Amino acid sequence: MRGANDRQIKITHKNTPAGGWGSVRSLANILRREGVALDGPRTLTAQNKPNGFACVSCAWPKPAQPHLFEYCENGAKATAWEITKHRITPAFFAAHGVAELRGWADHDLEQQGRLTEPMRWDAASDKYQPVSWQSAFEEIGRELRTMEPNQTIWYASGRASLEAAFMWALAARLYGTNNLPDSSNMCHESSSVGLKESIGVPVGTTVLDDMEHTDCILYFGQNPGTNSPRALHPLQAAHKRGVPIITFNPIREPGLEYFSNPQSPIDMLVKAPTPISSRYHQVKLGGDIAAIMGIIKALIASDDGAAKTGGAAVLDHAFIADHTSGFDRLAEHARTIAWSALETRSGLSQTIMEATAAIYAKSHSVIAVYGMGITQHRAGVEAVQMIVNLLLLRGNIGKRGAGICPVRGHSNVQGQRTVGISEKPALVPLDKFAKRYGFEPPREVGLNTVDACEAILSHRIRAFLMLGGNFVRAVPEREAIEMAWSRLRLTVNIATKLNRSHLVHGEISYILPCIGRIEIDRQVSGSQAVSIEDSTSCIHGSRGVRRPASSHLRSEPAIVAGIANATLDANPKIDWDGWVDNYARIRAEIGAIYPDFADMETRMWQPGGFRRNIPASDRVWNTDTGRANFINPQSVEEDLDTAKGDRDILTMMTIRSNDQFNTTIYGYDDRFRGIKGTRMVVLMNRDDMARLDLDEGIEVALATATEDGVSRRMSGFRVTGYDIPSGCVATYYPETNALIPLWHYASRSKVPAAKSIPIRIVRIV
Repeated sequence: MRGANDRQIKITHKNTPAGGWGSVRSLANILRREGVALDGPRTLTAQNKPNGFACVSCAWPKPAQPHLFEYCENGAKATAWEITKHRITPAFFAAHGVAELRGWADHDLEQQGRLTEPMRWDAASDKYQPVSWQSAFEEIGRELRTMEPNQTIWYASGRASLEAAFMWALAARLYGTNNLPDSSNMCHESSSVGLKESIGVPVGTTVLDDMEHTDCILYFGQNPGTNSPRALHPLQAAHKRGVPIITFNPIREPGLEYFSNPQSPIDMLVKAPTPISSRYHQVKLGGDIAAIMGIIKALIASDDGAAKTGGAAVLDHAFIADHTSGFDRLAEHARTIAWSALETRSGLSQTIMEATAAIYAKSHSVIAVYGMGITQHRAGVEAVQMIVNLLLLRGNIGKRGAGICPVRGHSNVQGQRTVGISEKPALVPLDKFAKRYGFEPPREVGLNTVDACEAILSHRIRAFLMLGGNFVRAVPEREAIEMAWSRLRLTVNIATKLNRSHLVHGEISYILPCIGRIEIDRQVSGSQAVSIEDSTSCIHGSRGVRRPASSHLRSEPAIVAGIANATLDANPKIDWDGWVDNYARIRAEIGAIYPDFADMETRMWQPGGFRRNIPASDRVWNTDTGRANFINPQSVEEDLDTAKGDRDILTMMTIRSNDQFNTTIYGYDDRFRGIKGTRMVVLMNRDDMARLDLDEGIEVALATATEDGVSRRMSGFRVTGYDIPSGCVATYYPETNALIPLWHYASRSKVPAAKSIPIRIVRIV
């Protein structure tokens, strides 16, 4: 792999706190590497600020009163990555054929810089060659007109703005398909399904202000140190107020242990790092349902005891009676399940679960925060619903300082679902679309990410259009997907940088470079702004501040309009070009379809953004029962595919380093875990290493331990001892996606179960 032999590999096993001087040095390094050491810091002052640009990284909310530096290490890296001085011009593609570039590492591909001109793959030379925008649109439209609508996929990345996402979804449905998968299918679809059934909304119920008024925080399977570092500020403040923060996570993440605030001179120069978690419980992979059931069992036992002795009730019986359904079934299940079963599956003792219940019972307002450590399991939907069950027992939804907080990844991944990017027509106001635009939208369920992969493998798809993202690298079953990808007739990639999906292409392939969110977007009516929705359902305006990387770039809305104009019949009720001239017209259209977005032109600039209506936050339950539902899990097993009894089979989860965001790899160091110069490691419990006779640092292969007739094996991993429960291992995403079977996904949500992959360690002879 290009450049791999030039890196010095060093593993110190030394964990460092989140933030601190390590964060400052890491940011300084990437600013220098991207050639923006002088002007980059000035750009960062506008990040997440009023009339500035929204971070292109995570979806953590922007406060109404921002810090002087309202960005984190990873958000700043994402900005540096986008404003880089490096450029990919046609001369680069003339010098490097696609076959050669496929041998480059993902990091090296994106490190070449910003794409500058539209390019079309030429089969004769196996190189991308420059093409005019008009020619590109004309051929894309011509090809799409020859296809059946459901032979096409219209994928959207979570970085696309609300304006671009709305246009993309509308164009797909005018074309005739609901095949609109997106990146949420790979992470929080389990939340969308589970929360909708439990409390009637597919999103969380908290806002940022709740963090200031809570008196207990429960943290499940989410690592703010790498995934949402700005969350460490309210967590640090909560700790200083004496709020217990109880963490359930398989490995000890430095960001959940200690934080040294880079924005505080006192923290940096005088104080020791602030502890974050008051209690840290290393639950086994797939053991969260059992752990939460143990807490519930303890709460119900305490409440039963209080009822017998005439003591104060532990549960909020008034809330349960007035607002919920299904309590008796859950309570009976909790009473009868054995502690031994819960201890075995969770990896935690009865004492730990009872102690957590005692702290929870004394707290008035409790927030439960969770991430993909919950959602990316076979029973991910049920795990989400178990967290809801726990909160409902004491009325911790629909009051200040309490609620459920799923932490989304990409900056607008939640928002694009809000404005129509969904394969599920039931979630989209299709009748409103039909009336406003004079067409009959498709009503059949479209393809989500897993469905799309299955359709590609069975050769039912002819075209794949990507509004951002790196689909080939992000999905399971990578080897099979890449082989099938080349049989597609048409692939279209709207992107800012070169990635793997551009090189594993169809017969006709286009790279269409777009203006980034940080860049000034000038259209006929002047400089344009866009909008995004954060994890708490708040809508924010975003305005670019830098000159575009190339004069040949077009905005995402302009590219969508170009494809729509070339593909669709003229519609007198839709003025694609007029919308592009003035994005306020797009926002007016969004407001006409979605009442929550009425008058967003001014509201999106208010401090902290404006929040769309979340009925469950007001204790209005849009469920089948009209109440919040306690839902029993089918089992305390989150991952039924993992073989039991064979101790040579380990459970693997994929993780991210602090030097990446999703599939974008900024570098090969993981400062938090003491790993330098490599990502090809398998983090193992040291007792497992001894039991399997594996020495520190030896090279091994990993093989998926399934019996489906498919061999999945990857070599070149370095055994690395780590503080992780026995029977569990961790590897980096997306490298090990190739080991995830496509069928290994969460029931009902089809989120790939990337946190629970059965594998064997294979010695290399």
